[in-house]
Amino acid sequence: MVQCSVIFGGSGFIGTHLTRRLVAEGQRVISVDIKPPRERLSGVDYLTEDVRDLSQMKVPGTVDRIYNLAAVHTTPGHPTHEYYETNILGATEITAWARRNNIGEIVFTSSISVYGPSEEAKSETTKPTPESAYGWSKFLAERIQKNWMEEDDSRKLVICRPAVIFGHGEGGNFTRMAKLLKRGFFIFPGRKDTIKACFYVGDLLDAIEFAASNNQRFTLLNGCYPDRYTLEQIVDTFRQHHFPKAKTYLVPKVIVYTAAQLLRPFSALGLGIHPDRVMKLVRSTDIIPSWLTEQSQQKESALSNALNQWGKESQGRFD
Repeated sequence: MVQCSVIFGGSGFIGTHLTRRLVAEGQRVISVDIKPPRERLSGVDYLTEDVRDLSQMKVPGTVDRIYNLAAVHTTPGHPTHEYYETNILGATEITAWARRNNIGEIVFTSSISVYGPSEEAKSETTKPTPESAYGWSKFLAERIQKNWMEEDDSRKLVICRPAVIFGHGEGGNFTRMAKLLKRGFFIFPGRKDTIKACFYVGDLLDAIEFAASNNQRFTLLNGCYPDRYTLEQIVDTFRQHHFPKAKTYLVPKVIVYTAAQLLRPFSALGLGIHPDRVMKLVRSTDIIPSWLTEQSQQKESALSNALNQWGKESQGRFD
């Protein structure tokens, strides 16, 4: 029997890659999003729905698994209430929809933001201490879906806390880094030893599928490489394999801190310039994927192989 999956947030970066993969595996896929899809694949049912209200959503046939990828996630970038409305209401509505349709399996992409900002290493056993509205909304969404699982012994839940996910169509920090290196330079903001936990989108999907296919009722995993790459190591890997002529420069940390304070008045004007975004550049995200390591799911030469794969998929554009 052909497996059927519903992907909430199917039009996003990860959702697009997941849809493509499940279709290639021969699955029936229903992609649900308030935004139009980035691409339309044959055989996929695309539904326009708002996860804050799924009371009228209906799909034909039996659904085997739900992927909850829907979220307001850019930080900073949204009013505080939007994180709570979409991320918490979304989890509430998706679990309610799962109950009404007797679906017993959910995969949820949370975030490493639930750990809160800190230079200390954090694994799945680290107590969550979120500080941002986004981090709190994701942590509360985890609890909502875990409560859903605990209602019935037959239900299964995977919670993945992804770090920085990169790959074709990402459009985030790794894409901006590649664009600068393509232009011939990269500027380290304040320090070079900032640890930036990261994961290629294909490797993230491998990890999620591995977790979803095991026999545990509940699996919690961090989505990142175990190598704890520094920003300098990431940039050097890019340069070594793809941009050998690019030069690097270091801006003193005091200048970064000063810039963050000078930009504070502009953040209140809604111009997209925010001091917190500047400060994120000098803060480590030191995340350890203990569960994946315990399951022997490490990958050799992970970062260089991932960048090579991204280069092939984007035909060298790294977009």
